[in-house]
Amino acid sequence: MNPFTSSTRARERFLDAILQSAVEYAIISVDLHSRITSWNEGARRILGWDEAEIVGQPLALIFTEEDREAGVPQREMTAALTDGHGDDERWHIRKDGSLFWASGQMMALRSDDGELEGFLKILRDRTEQRESEERQRVLMHELSHRIKNTLAVVQAITNQSFRSAPSMEEAELSIRSRINAYAKAHDILLLKNWLSATLATIVEATATNLGLPPDRVNASGPAVELTPQAALAFSLVLHELATNATKYGALSGDAGTIGIEWSVRQTAGDTRLDFIWQERGGPVSDAPGKEGFGSRLIRSSLSAFGDVSFDFAETGLKLKLDASLQKLQYENSADADV
Repeated sequence: MNPFTSSTRARERFLDAILQSAVEYAIISVDLHSRITSWNEGARRILGWDEAEIVGQPLALIFTEEDREAGVPQREMTAALTDGHGDDERWHIRKDGSLFWASGQMMALRSDDGELEGFLKILRDRTEQRESEERQRVLMHELSHRIKNTLAVVQAITNQSFRSAPSMEEAELSIRSRINAYAKAHDILLLKNWLSATLATIVEATATNLGLPPDRVNASGPAVELTPQAALAFSLVLHELATNATKYGALSGDAGTIGIEWSVRQTAGDTRLDFIWQERGGPVSDAPGKEGFGSRLIRSSLSAFGDVSFDFAETGLKLKLDASLQKLQYENSADADV
């Protein structure tokens, strides 16, 4: 036996063993006609075809139709010849028709005397990594959006509180309490991964944070989920109403009560939320001669979702909101403008 032939065969077996053991990588060779000539175990695991059924098939079979029409396989080969490698960062097709995100390269295969014999393509399934990066990108975008909205609300609260407060001490107290209400609403939303909060939870949190007497606040209504935007708006509104009731309204004396009721009704082509804040038994309420910051905050916060009305009756302040449930439960571009 020729020792050189034996050595060559041993080397080939050794290289083949290496190729087959690289199961996390698809290693594919093609001839000058772009026909597949070898297909390792990693290629079978990633792409789904057995070597026997794929050898002899065009390499374009694993590319998407859009990339085939755009001549991407040919461009990779051209880059391999001119630049030494053709980068592959794109979607590919498995045998079952599903897509996966591949990351790899194509390189030229040459004989010992430098003649071009074909190409070698190596790729790896990076779908999970790409999806993770995409989730991270979306999360950062959403975080940036939330931070900008929060800073805008805090800035508006600060500016308007300074303008309307009779003293620096009053302004400081108002700012602190309003921002605290906003922060508490953020805490509630974080418990549910910033997806939603129920109206009942927001009402309960407001009563708890302000220490409202439980025997003088009656809240009732069905389970209603709110988007983060709507939950934050209701938090500010309820805080403003409760604070005003404690200072000047039904809770400023010993006998007044507050009723908070909401219900859902069907209308032609829409589902509506009826929300009512009703004060009873407090001092006679008169309509203010000029709308203050609190009233503007309430109106602007809720008007993005529906119609807001105030009734300064002798029996006590009554606020009514007739809102679209769809606007309250689906994200939209109508951010609260304080």
